[in-house]
Amino acid sequence: MTNRSELREKCMTILYQTVVYDKNKITYNLDDLIHEVMDVDNEFVKEIVYGVTTYKNELDEVANKFLDGWTIDRLGNTDIAILRIGIFELLYTKTPPIVAINEAVELSKKYSDDSVRKMINGVLDKVYHDKGEE
Repeated sequence: MTNRSELREKCMTILYQTVVYDKNKITYNLDDLIHEVMDVDNEFVKEIVYGVTTYKNELDEVANKFLDGWTIDRLGNTDIAILRIGIFELLYTKTPPIVAINEAVELSKKYSDDSVRKMINGVLDKVYHDKGEE
């Protein structure tokens, strides 16, 4: 059985592919992408992947609000996937905020450079505090 951190990494891989396909205007089937990465059905993976895909515009809007002088589409494809997962978990799931932020930062430590890791951490921190004030 894989743990949630490994499952988030699989979500990142799947969502990375959707970013590449979207940028290149390639049509795809989400279930097929999930099955390319996962050999078994997993509710957590489906919740994250379908959630991020469904709320992509809202997630990007939130990201852009907190990316100082940047927009999410200027980030690398992997970084986009990580940031979207983190924001989605903060806003739309029952994942404890500290866990959502930490998991995204851990993924970015593995796949992003230091400046992007700090930026992802900063954006998620702002999203969390902004959400708390609503």
